[in-house]
Amino acid sequence: MATTTYLALLRGINVGGKNKVPMAGLKKLLEEIGLEGVSTYIASGNAMFRSKLMASTIARKIEEGLTARFKLDDELVKVLVLSHEQLKAVVDKRPKGFGDEPTKYHSDAVFLMDIDRDEAFAVFKPRDGVDKVWPGEGMIYSQRLSAERTKSRLSSIMQSPLYKSMTIRSWQTTQKLLELMGAMEE
Repeated sequence: MATTTYLALLRGINVGGKNKVPMAGLKKLLEEIGLEGVSTYIASGNAMFRSKLMASTIARKIEEGLTARFKLDDELVKVLVLSHEQLKAVVDKRPKGFGDEPTKYHSDAVFLMDIDRDEAFAVFKPRDGVDKVWPGEGMIYSQRLSAERTKSRLSSIMQSPLYKSMTIRSWQTTQKLLELMGAMEE
């Protein structure tokens, strides 16, 4: 089986002082479970690596390792593993103009974990003139007008039980992760 470049998105770590996972500790854990060329990006739970294993196997091993090694609320912690091609498709298939005006709009990629996109999409209740959402492949594109952020309804998704099956990255972070993964393949 060929080696694939992957991205692991960890949900629920290093948020509000809870579920602390130092990136050096995460890197060590990933190397111990046999992943190669491991690197991390910012402390919000982004790790890139290469492996011959399937994404679902890697996600399970990371989740098991995290809860065994660190003091975590394992109900909140989930791991999504995407290939370089999958992340590239997220960026390439974005809605026209999405993320192009970072001073005007705050844009996010909402990645879905073991949840139906249409079911998750129904939780979003965008406010006209403030919020916009678009369905994507295994994710949702979310954008809110920066000047009206306090009027946004997008934070209401946190009240939904489905929120535990989502992990959010800013569009700038999503693009940077793609760039870093691309460099790993050179």
